[in-house]
Amino acid sequence: MLRIEDISYSVEGRPLFERASAIVPAGHKVGIVGRNGTGKTTLFRLIRGEISLDGGEIALPPRARVGGVAQEAPASDISLLDTVLAADTERAGLLAEAETATDPARIAEIQTRLADIDAWSAEARAASILSGLGFSEAEQAMPCAAFSGGWRMRVALAGVLFAQPDLLLLDEPTNYLDLEGALWLESYLQRYPHTVLLISHDRELLNRAVGHILHLENRRLTLWTGGYDAFARGRAEQRAVQAAEARKQEARRAHLQSYVDRFRYKADKARQAQARIKMLAKMEPITPPEEAAEQRFTFPQPDQLSPPILRIEGGAAGYDGRAVLRRLDLRIDQDDRIALLGRNGQGKSTLAKVLSDRLPLMEGRRVAASKLRIGYFAQHQLDELRAEETPLQHLARLRPDTPPARLRARLAGFGLHAAQADTEVARLSGGQKARLALLIATLDAPHLLILDEPTNHLDIESREALVEALTEYSGAVIMVAHDFHLLSLVADRLWLVSNGTVQAYDGDLESYRADLLAPERTQPKKPAKPRPGPSKERLTELRSEARRCEARVEKLNEMRDKLAKKLADPDLYAPERADEAAVWQRKYAEVMEGLERAEGLWMRAMEKLEAAETA
Repeated sequence: MLRIEDISYSVEGRPLFERASAIVPAGHKVGIVGRNGTGKTTLFRLIRGEISLDGGEIALPPRARVGGVAQEAPASDISLLDTVLAADTERAGLLAEAETATDPARIAEIQTRLADIDAWSAEARAASILSGLGFSEAEQAMPCAAFSGGWRMRVALAGVLFAQPDLLLLDEPTNYLDLEGALWLESYLQRYPHTVLLISHDRELLNRAVGHILHLENRRLTLWTGGYDAFARGRAEQRAVQAAEARKQEARRAHLQSYVDRFRYKADKARQAQARIKMLAKMEPITPPEEAAEQRFTFPQPDQLSPPILRIEGGAAGYDGRAVLRRLDLRIDQDDRIALLGRNGQGKSTLAKVLSDRLPLMEGRRVAASKLRIGYFAQHQLDELRAEETPLQHLARLRPDTPPARLRARLAGFGLHAAQADTEVARLSGGQKARLALLIATLDAPHLLILDEPTNHLDIESREALVEALTEYSGAVIMVAHDFHLLSLVADRLWLVSNGTVQAYDGDLESYRADLLAPERTQPKKPAKPRPGPSKERLTELRSEARRCEARVEKLNEMRDKLAKKLADPDLYAPERADEAAVWQRKYAEVMEGLERAEGLWMRAMEKLEAAETA
């Protein structure tokens, strides 16, 4: 259990938390939401103990392991697989000690503990996590130094997932993943055996991977049950009730004040007036909910061109004479909304560059409408913004003949109002920079808008605003994004970039999710090689192992039943017994975790025995 009790914390005199409290039971998966700048990442630093509270307490169970991704994996000569394996420090330490231990009792303890933590399957588990995050088998054997910072962030994420800390803290983990990696992470977190706190602006991830939402607002914390959609509905209803109560109170206050103003100095009404003054003084003010700042994008509408606006015939594209994509036969009309699917490294960004005419074809031809205008947004373009210039100066350089008032209006149409328009880009937030880059990409009212991961720095409200803008936009859209919610609302066609080419994907996004997360159902199994039958001694050994595993499961089941009976006692949850209840809940969680592992070992032992007996 994570207990946050009456915490207070300020940064340079600005309070982020004031008597904020929340309790997260063990094993819960919780999404943390709140406006940018409210202190979500700071909360993680407080939980990890990196900074000190001004007041209050954050308590975790004794010896609880807390893990998260603070920085990318180092650019070392160690392979990706070994880097991830080293993240489980207990396993690494036990294996190192096993090499030098001489005491038989200690050797037995080490081997027992290694079996308990399933150390012998560790390499397969680490490889599976790396594969899910987009690394091929060959890449897993390569050194970390061979990969860029974004890919090393994936290695760091793989490491913390493999280590399975008791409290997993993830801060925007999908920002450096593609759609395929994000869907895999979503599925993995659903099965994660311990507590998870997840900061994310990915609405679909918050709907599918967590069961509670921890909302940070007005320096307080509120825990809601359900995913993001349930939270949004509940909060809207709460805000409506709060606003109605505030209006009623204001009307009541005005009525009382009117009576006081009319009669406080009249002798026959003075007593009643004084009574109403006391009522006004005692009336606790109900503050109406603060209205969220409107998030918006305003895309200029292009003129209509005859279809198709762009064709590629017999195309091949790549770099340094090596083709990444071949057999490209594609057509784009102005009413197309196309999502590009496929794992990183398959060529989605290469295709986007070809379509935007930033990369010439090696073979074939690209045929575009004579007046075609293309807008292109990619994450690297945020780095190409001039840090020393303001957004207004960026537009003035691109549109020197346009009056400043009109340029300011264009900036306001992307949520960059007076304060941001005159602020140097270096001092803008990531979301504000993304808005400026989107504005520049759409400045010419393009007929074709190509968006390569446009949402990385946008909060949930801004993503919803982007959906609305793209819905109203009358040009074609080609999009690469890891935001499943955005793609499901915007895209009506899917192109799969895989195996060196691009093909229309016949299913929808849900079927793509299913295909991605269940590849074993679509891939033919390799025929098993014939093996010699097991010896009698081997069969005896396997039967003995199966019996030991079964006995362990029975013992843990007995322990579980006893603890469940203990936890069913209502008296245990009295306020004065909160610490005792937490101890029993922790023990129950530990037994359930051990039972899950023991059952897995038993099933594997039975499968080995069955295979041996039928060989």
